[in-house]
Amino acid sequence: MATQPTLSTIERARSDIAQLRRGIADLAAWLRRHRVFFPEDQNILPQLEQFAQVGEMVEKLNVVMEQQEKERAQLQGLFQVSGTLNSKLQLDQVLNAAMDSIVQATIAERGFLMLLDDQTHELTYQVARNMDRVTIASPAFEVSRGIAQRVAKSGEAVIATDAMSDPRFADHQSVVSLSLRSILCIPLKIKERVIGVVYVDNRLHAGAFQELELNALRAFADQTAIAIENARLFESLRQKIIEISELKTFQDNIFASIASGVIATDLADRITAFNRAAEIIFGVSAKNTIGVEYQNAELPLALLVDQVKRGDTARAAEEIESDLPARGAVNLSFNISSLKDEAGNSQGVAIVVDDLTEKRRLEATRAMFRRYVAPAVVDRLPANPDQLRLGGKRQTITILFSDIRGFTNFSEAIPPEKLVDILNQYLSAAADAILKQEGTLDKFMGDAVMALFNAPLPQADHALRAARAAIAMRAAVILLHKKLPKELRLNYGIGIHTGDAVVGNVGTEQQMNFTAIGDAVNLAKRLQENASGGQIILSRATYALIREHVHAKEMPQLKVKGRDQVEEVWELEAMRG
Repeated sequence: MATQPTLSTIERARSDIAQLRRGIADLAAWLRRHRVFFPEDQNILPQLEQFAQVGEMVEKLNVVMEQQEKERAQLQGLFQVSGTLNSKLQLDQVLNAAMDSIVQATIAERGFLMLLDDQTHELTYQVARNMDRVTIASPAFEVSRGIAQRVAKSGEAVIATDAMSDPRFADHQSVVSLSLRSILCIPLKIKERVIGVVYVDNRLHAGAFQELELNALRAFADQTAIAIENARLFESLRQKIIEISELKTFQDNIFASIASGVIATDLADRITAFNRAAEIIFGVSAKNTIGVEYQNAELPLALLVDQVKRGDTARAAEEIESDLPARGAVNLSFNISSLKDEAGNSQGVAIVVDDLTEKRRLEATRAMFRRYVAPAVVDRLPANPDQLRLGGKRQTITILFSDIRGFTNFSEAIPPEKLVDILNQYLSAAADAILKQEGTLDKFMGDAVMALFNAPLPQADHALRAARAAIAMRAAVILLHKKLPKELRLNYGIGIHTGDAVVGNVGTEQQMNFTAIGDAVNLAKRLQENASGGQIILSRATYALIREHVHAKEMPQLKVKGRDQVEEVWELEAMRG
């Protein structure tokens, strides 16, 4: 197989032929100048001239070979450019590589690549190069925009061997002002859609671009357009991936932030979703749960999920009590429904679970307190039932003790049924007065009542509230006497003291009472024991706190049971104002 001549081989052959032609011409000229003639049959001048003609033919052949070599070089360059462009996915890299190759292939003085803006449909410069592959910056960033716009609009290439004298460009002032000679402009097309243009020119030489350059540039333009489109598609895909990633992160954050536990299973009964709230509720991690069949997971799901799968109906607000390995006894509310796609085809099961454990404990605690605390106080109890568990803390409180005088002898003469009815009326009068001042009914002890102020919620005026409750109790008893016969009229003796005590829930988880324990409680009870019917006795500590708000008179000092020192006491008569 014959091999293609290389450029160096052609150059050497051309040099040898040119040297031979010069030698022949010099020899013929010397012979004529010296009038050297040969016999007719030996005259070599015609042969020399004929040989010179052969040389001219060889020269023409050399030109054709040179043209072929140029075309081969352009094809080789096109192959290299195709590989280079297709290996790049960044648009700016594609544009710069394309521009370098185009300027090199066309041997242009300058080259410009412009793309159509999708919004404005105007040509925008992307990259510009000179023949040394140096980027051209403004203000040298000047071309004939009219020619570029014509090509972009028509989709047809424009070639000008001498634009200054070409009548097609007579109205293009930029051609004259920029002294443009050779111009070549090719549209960049994707499936007949023009996306931009490639423009090269030469301001120094006319005829720099011929049909060969036009064909080469057209091939380069096709490759460049494909590479640009690929780069744009890659960038669009990259942006989509970023958007999808951001959306997934956003959805994951929402999913993780939902207060309710969210669980999903697929058609193979495997758990496919398990959010952060579900981890907290069930005390298990998502990594140990996802991929596990729900029947095998340590979760109280199987029965409810099976029911939904069998009946294909949702189960809403199904509350169950369960024992979890990590948490113990819990109260959980489930909403379970089939997970379906847009076409209504089942994809599994969706489960939303809410932890009602603390809520149910708080409700139980509140229910307990409602028996002996004013509703307004119950509504302000801590939302965290842990604060109301068994145990107590030391704090200052005011304790009110009241007891019906003469009740023991009274009860001996009254039938039990009647006695309970009368007792309840007196106890109700006392309870209503205490609860109105937001006191806590600690306990009923037969005909006696114990009340606390400043617990369970703080009350800055707790001593004053206790005094008001005592006055109201006495007033309520007076009103009660008006509708009772004389033989049923009884009176409370009341004692009030302010001091430190341990306050909290005492008992067991199953049965507890909110109460106060300490010497302050004992002193309040001793004061009550020394009060006659209708009398209210205040300790020194209580009186000191409310003296500006009450009418009270000092009483003789008391020696109470269980205490060595005598107590200074006052009798509360009325509230000021």
